[in-house]
Amino acid sequence: MDADEFKNRTRTFAIRVIRLVEALPKNQTAKVIGNQLLRCGTSVGANYRASCRAKSPADFIAKMAIVEEECDESIYWMELIAEAGLMNEKRLTDLKNEANEILSMVVASIKTARSRK
Repeated sequence: MDADEFKNRTRTFAIRVIRLVEALPKNQTAKVIGNQLLRCGTSVGANYRASCRAKSPADFIAKMAIVEEECDESIYWMELIAEAGLMNEKRLTDLKNEANEILSMVVASIKTARSRK
């Protein structure tokens, strides 16, 4: 997968996160957790775009580490949404799977970049 395809994939992920957050119940707990998910889920793509413009291999690795953290945090908030009973876990499965796939690709990219340094 090339950089443009991955940019599109992370953008689509962000849109799906936005839709999920909009579908949460309208209560205080869902609002707080939803805001957390919204922030990290939408930042995955934004930070990936920034990594594509890295000024050095070290800069690329540092920016990709942020993508990794934000993606992992997104998974955490989705797990919490399911465990708190704010949304049926089956409704979250596809998006969590996508987050895990993105996370795996980011980790692999970081490992490759480190081995080339």
